[in-house]
Amino acid sequence: MKTFVAVGLVLTLVFAQTGDALAARSGGRFGGGSFRAPSRGYSSPSNSYPSRGGGGFYPGGGFSPFYIPFLFGGGGGSLLSLLVLVAVGGFLLQTFQRVTGGDNLGGGDTYNPQVSIAQIQVGLLADARNVQSKLDQLAETVNAETSTGRMHLLQETSLELLRHPEYWTYGKTSTQQAKLDRAEAVFNQLSLTERGKFTTETLSKFNNQIRQANVNTALNSTGELATVEQEQERAEYIIVTLLVAATRSIELPKINGESDLRQALQMLGSLDASSLVAIEAIWTPQANGDALTTDDILAHYPDLKLV
Repeated sequence: MKTFVAVGLVLTLVFAQTGDALAARSGGRFGGGSFRAPSRGYSSPSNSYPSRGGGGFYPGGGFSPFYIPFLFGGGGGSLLSLLVLVAVGGFLLQTFQRVTGGDNLGGGDTYNPQVSIAQIQVGLLADARNVQSKLDQLAETVNAETSTGRMHLLQETSLELLRHPEYWTYGKTSTQQAKLDRAEAVFNQLSLTERGKFTTETLSKFNNQIRQANVNTALNSTGELATVEQEQERAEYIIVTLLVAATRSIELPKINGESDLRQALQMLGSLDASSLVAIEAIWTPQANGDALTTDDILAHYPDLKLV
């Protein structure tokens, strides 16, 4: 008898977890940016002097140390050796600086500044459907491949969240630093982590290309098809994630209450277009009728803090 009870409990847990897994968690995202470093051309300082009609000067105006013995009346072998040593030393020093990136001025060198990569997450009550609609609208209308477009997306997303503190329930911030040539990998890793938390990406706009997909019909806990009304009844939260990379320092406050969350949103929204490298907004659920429950928050967003 105990064996049958144990088997029954196991089957109940398995089917309950399967029912939860089959419930679709839709998501949307938009953004853009470029982590390509611009080339910084460099011309080495000229050691030439203006030509004054020949003598110990090259036709183009450059002074030749090989003429020094003649200028000093035929002597000067030791002086010539000293000049050669100085020239070789200068060449070696410049080569070392270019290789180590000490001055970022070599002809083939690239600009490689420090980049701040900031993340802010806001948990909203499910009643904030107007925030979802605003994100959908931004994804469909704004071109994030331009600097002004990225700034517009960042400002409008931050403003939409700031305008509805009555829906705030959770918050989280994080910031890390990376050189420009590594920042894209860090940024993409954060993005993939968040996108992996929902099962279907129903709206996506990147590289000015928009893609939409239909969300799979969700199943309720009994394995039956759930109606939109049932899903709306069990929906409790919306999670919005903002990822921002900028060439200026960003230090977001840790979230311990409403004031911290407001300050963090204001700091991100005030970034200027010239320092903004990339932006991505990710939110779930995105599809109408999709649900994000307390269990989903505990399972996929354990680091969120109540505000």
